[in-house]
Amino acid sequence: MDRTHVTNAQFTEFVKATGYVTTAERKPDWETLRVQVPEGTPRPPDSQLLAGAMVFVGTDQQVPLDDWSRWWSYMPGANWRHPAGPGSDIAGKDEHPVVQVSYEDAQAYARWAHKRLPTEAEWEFAARGGLEQATYTWGEEFTVNGQRMANTWDTTTRPFPVVSARAGGAAGTSRVKTFPANGYGLYDMTGNAWQWVADWYRADYFEQMARQGLIKDPHGPSDSYDPEDRFAPPRAPKRVTRGGSFLCNVDYCLSYRPSARRGNDPYNPMSHIGFRLVLDAEAPAAKGATLASR
Repeated sequence: MDRTHVTNAQFTEFVKATGYVTTAERKPDWETLRVQVPEGTPRPPDSQLLAGAMVFVGTDQQVPLDDWSRWWSYMPGANWRHPAGPGSDIAGKDEHPVVQVSYEDAQAYARWAHKRLPTEAEWEFAARGGLEQATYTWGEEFTVNGQRMANTWDTTTRPFPVVSARAGGAAGTSRVKTFPANGYGLYDMTGNAWQWVADWYRADYFEQMARQGLIKDPHGPSDSYDPEDRFAPPRAPKRVTRGGSFLCNVDYCLSYRPSARRGNDPYNPMSHIGFRLVLDAEAPAAKGATLASR
């Protein structure tokens, strides 16, 4: 498994080599979008179907935490080169995780690198770093000797999701390897940026597996099901993301735990989602690609 997220520098190399255009850089396709919205939603006019992505914009004051649309916004012009929208860039952030990449984008990079996304089971096994059933990837305590162990939202300095200048400004990714590695030498397995994994997302998948007894090397369900999402149909296609991000915090999102999981539209890039890959023993490495650490 890669020691770190795929970085901006690595993704830049891929794009230069292939000319790949990411999901966020293409005009949205209504046939892809409509399966993610309630049945009967009218097709928006073409003038509103603009290339872009979801950006964390935060708020200027504390708000109820029951509606994420207060701090997220679809922003035309946002993409991996401009993760916070037009006017932002990745200059000086070569070693930060690439974000604003969809599941489709991650798969395209993986094919070029002759690697693949990990399964959800592989990801969790690796994230735990040999600590069976520990609360965090580093143990049971959130801080170790007063040290923060991952890039997560620090509610001791500002409430979530406030990003006013007085509260410290916008939150974001940090350079990979900023925080200590886990027991397997893997960095940022929790925090910094969510990570796409290979599996379809079913909210009831673990419950289904538990009824079958011991399962060896599971590769996920054959379809998606999420009855708890009030913004999308229950069977809208979703892929699993793992690990949490710089937005996770004790007041809103405890997803910096290795057991936490969520489902996302595979064509929906966001400013807090990236990925890392695994290399199968028999797979050749692509020229110019960084070999995974095992």
